[in-house]
Amino acid sequence: MEPIVFEPLYMQRVWGGRELERQYGRHLPDDAPYGESWEIVDREKEQSVVKGGSFAGKSLHELWTGHRDEVFGAGLPDSDRFPLLIKVLDARDDLSIQVHPPVLLAAGLGGEPKTEMWYIAGADAGAKLYVGLKRGATRGSFEEAIESGAVAGSVHAIEPKAGDSIFIPSGRLHAIGAGFLIHEIQQNSDTTYRVFDWNRMGLDGKPRELHVAESLASIDFEDFEPGMDEPNGTVIAECEYFRVEKLTLATSETAGNRDVSRFSIFSVAEGAVICEGSRFSKGDFFLLPKGAGQLRAEIDSVVLRTTLPS
Repeated sequence: MEPIVFEPLYMQRVWGGRELERQYGRHLPDDAPYGESWEIVDREKEQSVVKGGSFAGKSLHELWTGHRDEVFGAGLPDSDRFPLLIKVLDARDDLSIQVHPPVLLAAGLGGEPKTEMWYIAGADAGAKLYVGLKRGATRGSFEEAIESGAVAGSVHAIEPKAGDSIFIPSGRLHAIGAGFLIHEIQQNSDTTYRVFDWNRMGLDGKPRELHVAESLASIDFEDFEPGMDEPNGTVIAECEYFRVEKLTLATSETAGNRDVSRFSIFSVAEGAVICEGSRFSKGDFFLLPKGAGQLRAEIDSVVLRTTLPS
């Protein structure tokens, strides 16, 4: 089985830029600011389509529903759609301060739960992530900050470096600051509640929609001042929805599926790798089907390997 490559879907965002072009050599559709590249997605309106190879032209949904055992392996979630969504985020300006609804509240709020993790692929000097609340903040003081337009003063800020990572469970207040290139692995959800957007206009020249009531219902008001995560061996994130490993490969070192009977998704954070005659360089993503051969580092490389829990 050969690695499967999908066409990325590029999303314009008011906070985006052109780093996908500069850092990864991508060909963006026009001169607009692009904040997201959806690399792996199976949603009703957004769909990854295979680029080349024996499955060329097939959607991820077609692979998941019609070739599940052949491509992905056995014992996987019995879901109608592929359960993960994987993106690259290019933040040239601050994202809104936001939250995703927890599992027990999502349906009642009209949304989908969304737990995710961020791998910092690039960080400008002084760039900040806003994650969790400052110690001492309460729901009451936070509501007052919303009224006065001073929400940023209630949110904890961190200055990570390239190669760091952090887990963002549903309910954790967060925002990506300007100056980051991030690989995001998340549940297959597109529900985001914005509680504050820095008092700016959207691409249409109008204020972007806020979701204050939904945000207040979703925020974990006991989540104070988290730090960046410490790896557990190669594992940098693990939960009931996904497992992400950071593999550091010396030149000619190899890696493959964690379980030979199941698939993995690889992204190249640094360097370049060869797999079944195909070369993948920094910023490339590919799905390695079950039973596929291994990849080999062409030079010293760092790759992320994402799998579904057993």
